[in-house]
Amino acid sequence: MIKKIFKRIKSALLWELSDDNLKIKDQLNTLSRLTMSQIEINQRALVVKYNELYKKDKALLPALADTGFRVHSQFEEDGLLLYIFSIIGTRTKKSVEIGTSDGTECNTSNFILYHGWKGLLIDGSEEMMKRGRAFFAAHPNAVLNEPKLVNSWITKDNINDTIRNNGFEGEIDLLSIDIDGVDYYILDAINCISPRVIICEINSAVPLGRALTIPYSDDFYCWDKPYPENVFRSLSLTAAQKLMKSKGYRMVGAHRLGFNIIFIKNGIGEDVFPEIPIEQARGDYFNHQEMGALWESIKHYPWVEV
Repeated sequence: MIKKIFKRIKSALLWELSDDNLKIKDQLNTLSRLTMSQIEINQRALVVKYNELYKKDKALLPALADTGFRVHSQFEEDGLLLYIFSIIGTRTKKSVEIGTSDGTECNTSNFILYHGWKGLLIDGSEEMMKRGRAFFAAHPNAVLNEPKLVNSWITKDNINDTIRNNGFEGEIDLLSIDIDGVDYYILDAINCISPRVIICEINSAVPLGRALTIPYSDDFYCWDKPYPENVFRSLSLTAAQKLMKSKGYRMVGAHRLGFNIIFIKNGIGEDVFPEIPIEQARGDYFNHQEMGALWESIKHYPWVEV
């Protein structure tokens, strides 16, 4: 008898707890949707304001370095890129990003989720792509506009087919690349798309004036190596500037840490985003002493001059 009473009490308590949990879940979902709406509203207001200032007097516009903020980017790239496209406009609202992880923290998700862009996200990790598909499938702003998530180990020989076979070709608005490896060779190989803006990660430990990258290998992977050997990767700032200049782009800025660099195709937005001196791309928080010491520990590796 007593056992039955306790069982009924337990069932009643669990029912109440379950009911409370559902209420909490509903409240959180409502709050989440309100937050998403506010993010979208605030960004659209920013775009309008930037356009008003541009039309009124370009001298009133903020400096690119002062416009950064983060929604889905790792640092402040979302704000920097939003400012750029507020001024230069969009042509296709298409983006390609290589090295996205699960898409929750990358440079194109903000445009996909809050500005209606079509996106192609590529990553070499099957697990990251699985998590990314779940993330976008659950996001209300991705309904009927989920990006294409492709699990592919990118090489210089397959990159164009990978992009083209997933429906992206010709002019796009944004290309982002961050694969912590043979980035230089992938950037050099891409010819099936024509991005108006490119953002790429560089190795900021390499001194200015040294156009260096690593030897090419299809299966290069740095994260199974100990520190500082795993810093032997990517391309230097000078190498990125040199490569992009040969392809008709100019360097216009970087985030404050100085290793995510932004390039715009020549002839687009030059009145607001002129080419900057390479020293300016180092960023406000670049630590010369720390990076100098890091370079001393990795300079003996077989860097390739480009």
